[in-house]
Amino acid sequence: MMRIFAAATTAWLATAAMPAQAQDWPSRPITMVVPYAAGGPVDTIARILAARMGETLGQQVIIENIGGAGGMTGAARVAKAAPDGYSLLMSGSAVLSINQTLYRRPLYNGLTDFEHAVLNSDSARVLIARPDFPATNLAAFVAYAKANHSKMQYGSAGAGSGTHVCAVLLDVAMGTKITHVPYRGAAPAMQDLIAGRIDFIAEQISTALPQIQGGKVKAIATLGLDRAPGLENLATAEETGLKGLDCGSWGSFSFPKGTPEPIVQRLAQASNEAVESAMVRDRFRAIGVVVPAKERRTIAYLRKFVATETERWAAPIRNSGAVID
Repeated sequence: MMRIFAAATTAWLATAAMPAQAQDWPSRPITMVVPYAAGGPVDTIARILAARMGETLGQQVIIENIGGAGGMTGAARVAKAAPDGYSLLMSGSAVLSINQTLYRRPLYNGLTDFEHAVLNSDSARVLIARPDFPATNLAAFVAYAKANHSKMQYGSAGAGSGTHVCAVLLDVAMGTKITHVPYRGAAPAMQDLIAGRIDFIAEQISTALPQIQGGKVKAIATLGLDRAPGLENLATAEETGLKGLDCGSWGSFSFPKGTPEPIVQRLAQASNEAVESAMVRDRFRAIGVVVPAKERRTIAYLRKFVATETERWAAPIRNSGAVID
C-alpha cells in the first residue's frame, strides 16, 4: 500500500510541477510548418500524419507551407516561435542536417535551436528522367550523361533541398557537370520533367511513384543502398556501379528550443500512434515510404541521429564543392 501511495504521490508532484500550458496541451489547433511548397514529398507525408494525429490529440493540426532557402525559411520561423507547443516543424534530413554544411551561413543551428521529438518516416530517392530520355538503366544513363552533360539540366525543389544535394552527389559520382535548375518546390520541378523541359530529378519515391506508375516519367535507379517499396524490381545505384551513393531521406517532428518536455513527449506519442495505425501504414506503403523501426522512434534517438546525420553529410558535401552563400 505504501509503494502505491508513494508512486501516486510522485506522479502527482510531477504533474503539479509542469507548466500549466504543458498540462493543458493542446487546448487549441497546432500549426505544423512544412518548409516546402504544397504537393511535394514532405508535404504529402505531413498531411497524412496531421489528419491522424489531430484525432489522437483532440485538436486540429493545420499545415502551413513556408518554402524558401532549401527549407530554411520555414524552419527558422519555427526556431524563433514561442516554445508553447503550437508551432511544430515537419522536416528531416535536408533541413536539419544537410543545410548545416551546404550553406555557409545557415539560418539556424539544426542541433541546438530545436527540441527534436521523433522520427516519423524513411524514404529512398529515385533517379527519374523525362519520358523520352534515351537511357533506360543507370549504366546507359551515366554513359549518356558523360557524353552530353554540357547540355543537360536537372531540377530540384530548390537550392539546398534534398533533391538538389542528391543530384550534386550523383553528378560528382558520374564525373559530370550538369546544370542545376532550382524550383520553388518539388511539384513544379516534376511538371517540367514530365513536359520534357529538364532531363532528370533525384526525387523522393513518395512523389515519384505515381508518375512512374502512370508512365509520365522514366525510372532509372533507386539512390539508396536498398531496393525501395513499390520499386522492388528497380536496381539501386550501388548494384549498378555507383558505390556508396546513399541519398535516403528521413522525416521528423521538432519544436522550438525550450518547449516543455511533457509536450514533446505527448507529440512523440501521437506521432508513434499515427504511424502504427493501419491507415497510415497503408498510405505510406502506397507512396514508397517506410515507417522507422520502433527503437528509432524515440526522442533520445532523434536527438543523437540529427548530430550523426549532420556529420555523415558534411564530408561529401564539402568534397563536392556544392557550398551555397
